[in-house]
Amino acid sequence: MPYRWKTKVAVDETIVVIMNVLDKNPDLPNWLIATIIGSIEDSDKKLVKYFFEEVEKHAPSAMKYFESRQ
Repeated sequence: MPYRWKTKVAVDETIVVIMNVLDKNPDLPNWLIATIIGSIEDSDKKLVKYFFEEVEKHAPSAMKYFESRQ
């Protein structure tokens, strides 16, 4: 079962995880991509929009993993 974002803080925590992983590796691991895609599909549309805005600001190189979900 994917993790459902219920607050902006939950989205912010996801962004921090993405940033931390990208600081150490050039790519996100498949398990993380799958988990975040599940969150995108399962969460409130406003929080999903917020997620994309924050990824674009703080981890733009990660957009390639999620663009097709926008």
